[in-house]
Amino acid sequence: MSSPIVTRRGAQQAKIQTRAMVKSKLAPTSSASSSSSTSTSTSASLTAAASSANSGNTGTGIRKPNPALLEAKRRARSMLKSQANGGAAAMQESVTDIFQNAVNAKSMQRGPTALIYDESMSQHCCLWDDQHQERPERFTRTLERCKELNLIERCLSLPSRLATKDEILQLHSAAHYECLERTSGVQDEEAMEELCSHYDAIYIHPSTFKLSLLASGSTIELVDQLLTGKAQNGMAIIRPPGHHAMKAEFNGYCYFNNVALAAQHALDAHQLQRILIIDYDVHHGQGTQRFFYNDARVLYFSIHRYEHGSFWPNLPESDYHAIGAGAGTGYNFNVPLNAKGMGNGDYMAIFQQLMLPVALEYQPELIIVSAGYDAALGCPEGEMEVTPACYPHLLNPLLRLANCRVAVVLEGGYCVESLAEGAALTLRALLGDPCPPLVEPLQVPSAELRDALLNCIFVHRPYWRCLQLQQTYAESELEQSTDLTTQLQLHRVKRIWLGGPLPLPLPEPGTQRYPTRGTSAKLSPDVVARNAARLQLLRSETQLSVPAARVCYAYDVQMLQHFNLHDTSHPEQPMRIHQIHQMHQDYQLLGRMQPLTARAATTDEVCLAHTRAHVNSVRRLQGRNEEELQQLGASYNSVYLHPRTFECATLASGAVLQAVDSILRGESRSGICNVRPPGHHAEADQPHGFCIFNNVAIAAQYAIREYNLERILIVDWDVHHGNGTQHIFESNPKVLYISVHRYEHGAFFPKGPDGNYDVVGKNAGRGFNVNIPWNKKGMGDLEYALAFQQLIMPIAYEFNPQLVLVSAGFDAAIGDPLGGCKVTPEGYGLFTHWLSALAGGRVLVCLEGGYNVNSISYAMTMCTKTLLGDPMPTPQFGTASQRPPTVAFQSCVETLQQCLEVQRHHWKSLVFGCKLPQSALTSETNNNEDFLAATLQQLNISNDDAQGAAGGAIADQSDCGQERPSGSKPKVKVKTFTEFMAEHKEVRVTEQQFQPHTPRI
Repeated sequence: MSSPIVTRRGAQQAKIQTRAMVKSKLAPTSSASSSSSTSTSTSASLTAAASSANSGNTGTGIRKPNPALLEAKRRARSMLKSQANGGAAAMQESVTDIFQNAVNAKSMQRGPTALIYDESMSQHCCLWDDQHQERPERFTRTLERCKELNLIERCLSLPSRLATKDEILQLHSAAHYECLERTSGVQDEEAMEELCSHYDAIYIHPSTFKLSLLASGSTIELVDQLLTGKAQNGMAIIRPPGHHAMKAEFNGYCYFNNVALAAQHALDAHQLQRILIIDYDVHHGQGTQRFFYNDARVLYFSIHRYEHGSFWPNLPESDYHAIGAGAGTGYNFNVPLNAKGMGNGDYMAIFQQLMLPVALEYQPELIIVSAGYDAALGCPEGEMEVTPACYPHLLNPLLRLANCRVAVVLEGGYCVESLAEGAALTLRALLGDPCPPLVEPLQVPSAELRDALLNCIFVHRPYWRCLQLQQTYAESELEQSTDLTTQLQLHRVKRIWLGGPLPLPLPEPGTQRYPTRGTSAKLSPDVVARNAARLQLLRSETQLSVPAARVCYAYDVQMLQHFNLHDTSHPEQPMRIHQIHQMHQDYQLLGRMQPLTARAATTDEVCLAHTRAHVNSVRRLQGRNEEELQQLGASYNSVYLHPRTFECATLASGAVLQAVDSILRGESRSGICNVRPPGHHAEADQPHGFCIFNNVAIAAQYAIREYNLERILIVDWDVHHGNGTQHIFESNPKVLYISVHRYEHGAFFPKGPDGNYDVVGKNAGRGFNVNIPWNKKGMGDLEYALAFQQLIMPIAYEFNPQLVLVSAGFDAAIGDPLGGCKVTPEGYGLFTHWLSALAGGRVLVCLEGGYNVNSISYAMTMCTKTLLGDPMPTPQFGTASQRPPTVAFQSCVETLQQCLEVQRHHWKSLVFGCKLPQSALTSETNNNEDFLAATLQQLNISNDDAQGAAGGAIADQSDCGQERPSGSKPKVKVKTFTEFMAEHKEVRVTEQQFQPHTPRI
């Protein structure tokens, strides 16, 4: 039975084709650029060439118009009806602009990674405490490790420079600058120690003033190089650090705020409007937060140990409720970590569930990372367990945002070995090397992390569309719930303060004193030994070697010989792969890839996924006449057959196997397979939906048999559900199949319930089938990105694949005549980049569907450029989020909620699907809760901003981001949460449900 999809399309094209043919006879076809679709004569010649290759079989010879041109005309006619006043120029703009970013990407090739440092920065040290943890070895050992990995020679070396006084005064006060300037060259240790005792966690060396200027100036210089296009990304390996430094106070080893000064410079000198600062130092960067608390031009995102205020800097403003003020409301994110020992799974969840969705919606023009490595395993200060190899995985998804302009700036980190390894692997990621596979299994996000993250989502969801995934509950639902399981799914928003009495007492000026010796954190010898052994094991087992060839490429012109003898307008046509190949040539990509010689898959190889009877029935097509082929094809669902079908289908499968061999033998890092006929609909025992043999399924089984792989991930983003792939692996736990597809409640091809979210696999394979079914058309980059970050990537990381196969159908692309979705070519490039962080970068992208040759050519080209490391324009997620929510977006949220509810029973990383309270606080209520307001009122603080750099008038600024004196770390050590709980049977808890009822104590 022929496909209803093909029948409808045939009817549409019959009408459009007639008009196009008449016009083609009246006017000559103009020459097309390399970025436009191929002319109709090219299409006809391809069909004729393929036909002549048939021994004795000829094609119809009908002149076939270009599918992209037909789609453009259809859109134009639609616009004429909907826009009475719209001119031809406006229509052309609308039609052509959908590929403008992909066109612009043609000239974009990978730029250099900049590196800036200065050897003199090793001079800065504490003269009166030779055991101080902020010591020169942090800097020197990091550089040594970068040299050991041959990273420095691969970078664009930038000369360091001093920041000017004017640059410093953009954020810091003149008195602050002059105070440090007066210490320059001073050799009186006693006087310097006395001065430092008035500041929290500070020492001053005779070189500190100059080196602080050098650190700030070098950070500004790095940002300048990125914004002027002289480098793609870069890293500043500098000290002293900066993120604790405030307007008029030295604090926490910091003197001038390097990152804040560079961000302010970008705002002023380069007129940027959106800068994202990500601070994953284990201590909250309160200095950076305060500078931009009222400024929507800077989104500050901090992940830090907090322990309910008992961890330094012991500030209420470091909690999740501090979301910004004035124009900056909603642009300050704090993720407070309320327990020690958090590791890779916790940090990955923060990025996937919160940071990346917000970053995509914010659309930054520049990303600056305050890269502290004191959350790394072994650091006595942070006592966290993030392994060094995890840092590239945190950085990787950011590298295709902000037009790839990412600056990483060193902050803290006090276990020299984990700091050096983490920083070096970060630089390696900036250089484009694949993320190393994580040696240890990813741990489930902790309960403390889940609560903190859901609290953050709750307070920010009024301001961000991407944070609407969690459902809500009414107060009555909580009161009526008696089942413990149900109660656990109702998140209760609360705050606990263990940072000392509130409001904080304000010390008399000049009377507050801080210890200057013996302040460094210490771990017990046995803990140090265990951490060192674990670090050594991780380093020895982390795979850092990569093949020289970044991408291998499989294509063969013989695959053009399979085409429909009776309907030359059939969407699955030879021109699909020809045009993709042509665009790769036009973009000068072919010479940058390792070409593969295609071969036919053997019968034994095809039978890894198919029955021998099916293989033999396709083989017997050779020698059949056209009538027999037509009748036989009609007996299947949406299939046409050709005398050369068997040759082309085995060649397509064999080409994919060649790419698998190249990747798994270590000859190439990744691969592109430009093949046809497609495969993901093909069942084990019959062809289906334009597909003859299931190329990706055969490749997965081949990798298991030939290379003993235990975990293979198949991501299928074709707009149609890959029913064949699902059925072949539904009982196999070695293959995780994830499909995101248009479903329409079972009414969209291939129809039926198999593609629904509740189909999770069978027997041993239960839980290893993930369907993300779209029930509305119109899904675009935003919806697909949410699916990736909320479902696909968390599950994929937990699965930890050894190989990633992408069933890359591009019929969800904008402009496709069958899919009805709106994914852009650059969107596909971004998704490919995210997947490349898995399996050590061993990703194979294999063409499936896609029937607008323009769309699929751009889309596959963007995937290839991504794997080659080229930058590309960032999808415009922010534009979509500024409009009212579409029906597609609302349906997307519903689908993801349903998927999460089902899949959380199979994947432990999906712990964030709890319901949140319905009532949301206003920004005023959120930022002026009693205990915080009382504290800051007692301090009587102000935030003088002569430059207006922090954003907004002084009268509009909220206390939460204002300047306050040091005193956050008292002379007597504040007890940690664990110590406090051990010593007290009852803890005073401020539990804010954000509900109408009175908060409980």
